[in-house]
Amino acid sequence: MKKILNSALLLLILASCQNTKKDSSSNSKEGYSNRIIEKHWSYNGETGPEHWKEIETYSNCDGKYQSPINIVNYNLDETLSDLSIFYSDSTHIHDVINNGHTIQYNFDLGDYITIHGKKFSLKQFHFHEPAEHLIDGIRYPMELHLVHVSNAGEYAVLAIMAKEGQSSKPFDFLESYLPINVGETKNVDLAFDMNLNLPKQKTFFTYTGSLTTPPCTESVEWYIFKEPITVSLEQVEALKKLMPMNNYRNEQPINGRTIKV
Repeated sequence: MKKILNSALLLLILASCQNTKKDSSSNSKEGYSNRIIEKHWSYNGETGPEHWKEIETYSNCDGKYQSPINIVNYNLDETLSDLSIFYSDSTHIHDVINNGHTIQYNFDLGDYITIHGKKFSLKQFHFHEPAEHLIDGIRYPMELHLVHVSNAGEYAVLAIMAKEGQSSKPFDFLESYLPINVGETKNVDLAFDMNLNLPKQKTFFTYTGSLTTPPCTESVEWYIFKEPITVSLEQVEALKKLMPMNNYRNEQPINGRTIKV
């Protein structure tokens, strides 16, 4: 009888230890999850660009080849491959979201570009006000980023500068889905001709850099169009009201990279 009681007592102690271990693990996991939620990046203060490396666990924001940069001292490259753009006149915009950092329009599969024969599908485009890249030290009022991804998960981004001038009809269409609150998503579910937001002249600067937001992934192929598009002051202001003030990352060191044109 005594032997049975001792065995039962031993089982109770083991069960208690397992529950304690499980509870400890659960609390640890919950605490980690909460810390991740609290660690949110922004464009200023303690969560601004100077602290992005500290905020993002797997961040490359202190890497050697970061973006944006000042487009200066570029080299004429006669062997530079043409950028091939394959945008239809009826690509489907799925939705628009205000993610707290920018206004972003998401696309269904269809439009794509090819670089050195490799296909990159257009996933989304978003806005920075003012522009992130500088061209010969000049910062434009706004910059559009058209983000493309290959099947291998590689990034290629087309950057389009916007200056104040004539009103843009494509922008009128896009802004018809605004305003939109932070964290809100609105269905668009309509066709859109992304070609209308491209400059007439497709000449560009190109270099290898990074994403300009955490985790600042490197080996991103950047193509910055030389010619800006025009948007009205009212169109710029409509976007500006919905995005954080100055939602751009400062110029990063070139660190010996070649800017081709």
